[in-house]
This record gives sequence, structure tokens and C-alpha cells, in this order.
Amino acid sequence: MSSASRRRGVTKAQWLEAGLQALGEGGVAAVRVEALARSLGIAKAGFYWHFKDRSDLMQQLLDYWSHEVTEVITENSEVLALEPKARLVRTAEMILEYDLTTHELGVRLWGLRDATAARAVRRVNRTRLEFIRSAFAELGFGGDDLEMRTMLFAVYQSFEGPMLREISRKRRRELIERRIELLASR
Repeated sequence: MSSASRRRGVTKAQWLEAGLQALGEGGVAAVRVEALARSLGIAKAGFYWHFKDRSDLMQQLLDYWSHEVTEVITENSEVLALEPKARLVRTAEMILEYDLTTHELGVRLWGLRDATAARAVRRVNRTRLEFIRSAFAELGFGGDDLEMRTMLFAVYQSFEGPMLREISRKRRRELIERRIELLASR
């Protein structure tokens, strides 16, 4: 850890994770610098090493969310190199393995009330749908079949975790290949 990182107390990513956690638990109003600093166990002054102000934090939260839950898959060269069905399986596995849906509801609720957040949500939706659509198109689907499979995959993967918490991760992992087989079959 660099001396600059030690002086700051926590990393920017830790602030952003705390912000997303607060957003999910209490909405936008819960994303307060003082509360985040308290949850991280540091002084409020540490915030200003990473962010100009709360508005900067909120914008960076959207960018961080977009990158950490979408671009880590859609821009992943190893995932992109896979055959389409394997790409879909690996995408579902990564979403489950890294718990990428943890902040989905909080950010999407924010997007219902804030134009900037809404733009970020639409951008993430477009990115995800294009990525998934390309895999199903490579499998030979077109028209309404392509769109239906794309949307079913995207919505299921985005909300399986938050909605079906009572189903074990082990069981959800067991069903991934079966689900992809079902969506990819004619």
C-alpha cells in the first residue's frame, strides 16, 4: 500500500462500495459523507482525497456500478473469446460468483427519481442487451426470438439474486447450464 493510500485511510473503491451499500439500504438520502465515513471507521476528511463533493461521489457511484457489474464482463477478453453458449454460461457464473446484482435494485430505484441515474441505467441496459443479443444472434436467432431470449436472460440475471435469496447459491449455480440450454434451444 502506498503512503498516499495509507494517509487516505480507505481506497476510493471502499468509499464507492460503502456508497452503493448505503444506497441499497436507504436510498439516495442515505448516501451521506458523514454516514459513509462512520461506516468505514474513518474521519470525514478522508472523503476529500477521492471526491470533490457529494455530487462527484454520486456520479462516480454510477460509473463504478456500470464498470463493476457490467463492463467487467462485457469487455472481458476471456469471456468474449468463448463460443456464444459458453459465453452466456460464463456470464451467468460470473454474476453469481461475484455477486454482481447486490446493488441492482438500489441503483435502479435511484434511476426512477434522478435523470442522471436514469441515463446511467439506460446505458448499462443497452450495453448488457447488446452483449447478450450478440451471443444469441451468433446462435442463429433473429427477430422476436432473438429479442425475447435477450430480454429473458438479462432480466433473469439482473434480478435472480435480489429476488430469490432463499434459493441457495449452490442450487442457482446448478441451474445455470440448464437455463442457458433452454434459452439457446430451438
